[in-house]
Amino acid sequence: MKNNKLITVGFSVLIATLPITGLAQLVPAAPEIAAKGYVLMDYHSGKILASGNVDQPMAPASLAKMMTAYVIGQEINNGRLSLDDEVVVGESAWSVKFPDSSKMFIQPGDTIAVSNLARGIMVQSGNDASVAMAEHIAGSEGAFVSLMNSWAKSLGMTNTRYINAHGLDGEGIATSPRDMATLLTRMIQDTPDIYSIYKEKSFTWNDITQYNRNKLLWDRSLNVDGAKTGYTPEAGYSLTTSATDGRMRLVSVVMGTSSQQARVAETRKLLNYGFRFYDTKPVAVSGEALGTETVWLGESDELEYSVADDIYLTLPKSDYGKLTVSYKLENAIIAPVKQGEKIGTVTWSVDEDIVREAPLIASKAVEPGSWYKRLMDMVKLKIKSLLTSLFDFIGR
Repeated sequence: MKNNKLITVGFSVLIATLPITGLAQLVPAAPEIAAKGYVLMDYHSGKILASGNVDQPMAPASLAKMMTAYVIGQEINNGRLSLDDEVVVGESAWSVKFPDSSKMFIQPGDTIAVSNLARGIMVQSGNDASVAMAEHIAGSEGAFVSLMNSWAKSLGMTNTRYINAHGLDGEGIATSPRDMATLLTRMIQDTPDIYSIYKEKSFTWNDITQYNRNKLLWDRSLNVDGAKTGYTPEAGYSLTTSATDGRMRLVSVVMGTSSQQARVAETRKLLNYGFRFYDTKPVAVSGEALGTETVWLGESDELEYSVADDIYLTLPKSDYGKLTVSYKLENAIIAPVKQGEKIGTVTWSVDEDIVREAPLIASKAVEPGSWYKRLMDMVKLKIKSLLTSLFDFIGR
């Protein structure tokens, strides 16, 4: 059986630039939120800081348009669509078909650039613009809905089901706070140019200027740069939001509040709580060497190890001064070693409580050495094994 060795170093050795908080800071319980469901999540680490009914299926209302916008962004990413493309509006997208609901005020036969329809969807929350884009991309709204549901499945949105491109109430339509936080996070990551439209405060079409319903865009106490509001009688008032404070970005979702004012107030509570008491910092960078380990029978004697993905930790601000990191590596690493092969585990802890673990991987491949190198290493390994057995026996 292979022996393991444990290497523990102070966190300051790994990242010397992280500040140490001298005074303890108590973190209160998350605020009570008056909503059917909600979640506050860090964008980088994925850590949930507050939640309630986070996986409860609920009517999405216009939050469904986030997926419509995401699909537009992915179609652009895949080269099948451009913001400069022109769309001819069909009969189904005529604004008169959406009485008493939000719309861009488009008419059959209008020729409109994708960039304008995207704003009609994301700034004005136009149901008519959503149908126009759905028909342009997929040929029919029904086919586009199938595309929406396929993307939801691929993103792991297990409580989401779309039945239209705009989110008006209907049998079977559903999403959850966690799914909306997942979608918003992926929008920011995967379709940043489309996401950036959410910060625009107004849009004018057909001589009608409409203002973004996300009132937090005007809030000077928070640096909010998106995202989407929603309302139907079934859903209540909902709001997804992302905001930044320095290097930290938080994603907030409140669903089913009682009013426009309430969804803003409850979101503000969540964001202020997260930014006041927590911080997010990078603790490991993908591909950046964390250390070296001996490799046997290889063309080289040492192997650098790293992590596959960037690692961020979200902790109470005072906990960073107590953070330690440890590496658990295989005692004997034998060539050949493939690049990316797991060779151990890195663990971050606060007061001996594990807060994150990740695989350690080989930064580069190591090919087998010459026959002479392999022979000499085999002799060394045999001697090492005998000495280990002897010391173990003496220590009994």
